[in-house]
Amino acid sequence: MNVLNEEKQVLALSALVEGSSIRSVERMTGIHRDTIMRLMLRVGENCENLMDSSMKNLSCKKLQMDEIWCFVGKKQRHIRETDNPLEVGDQWVFVALDADSKLIPSYKIGKRDLFTAKSFLNDLSGRLDNKVQLSSDSLKAYIEAVEDSFGSNVDYAQVVKTYEAEPVGAGRYSPPHVISAARIVISGMPNLADASTSYVERQNLTIRMQMRRFTRLTNAFSKKLENLKAAVALHFAHYNFVRIHGSLRVTPAMAAGVTGRLWSIRDLLN
Repeated sequence: MNVLNEEKQVLALSALVEGSSIRSVERMTGIHRDTIMRLMLRVGENCENLMDSSMKNLSCKKLQMDEIWCFVGKKQRHIRETDNPLEVGDQWVFVALDADSKLIPSYKIGKRDLFTAKSFLNDLSGRLDNKVQLSSDSLKAYIEAVEDSFGSNVDYAQVVKTYEAEPVGAGRYSPPHVISAARIVISGMPNLADASTSYVERQNLTIRMQMRRFTRLTNAFSKKLENLKAAVALHFAHYNFVRIHGSLRVTPAMAAGVTGRLWSIRDLLN
């Protein structure tokens, strides 16, 4: 049986985490796309286990939360009665980011609803060993989910933004301009000067740049939910452990004290 050598595997993974599509990697490396997909699924599972086992007893002080949209198989308006609504259509990646170390301690893939928000925040709260200040957008599900997961042991504020009307013609795919932003205390005593979602929103751009399946208006979307989960796990493990953050000069995992060394793609592979 032919086994892909380690150098080829590292090459394929390096291309994937830099935003190349499966077929682009196939053309660049000569590796069949089915082999690339199997590699991504296997390493993605490793990365998910790595994130789960290493993101514990964290002392993050200021966490920002946001959600980023994508879809699996088909867009929401094309879903039929015979489709499983949990596995196709709109999917959202809930992301938490530490404002100081830029670490991603937790994420969750699912629908943009209360169930996913609770699952995401229950996971996040279990990874912290101190009281934290949370900031998020005005998604209503966050309020009940934060109370359910943190109780009174949290300082939580929402950043409520008002946008101008989206253009209909040229420029309609550009993000709408923010007219105003209000910081509202939800629970505890958050420092409103630190209430922000700027860093995690910037992380959304990194996601779209580094994962081809998140690029809008292309045919690079995920065809299966398991593929999306593997790609997201690979991305966040690479972001936390391998990629040096420009402003920190170290990786987020090193800045947060999760690891004391710089990891490589080969470490994620093994």
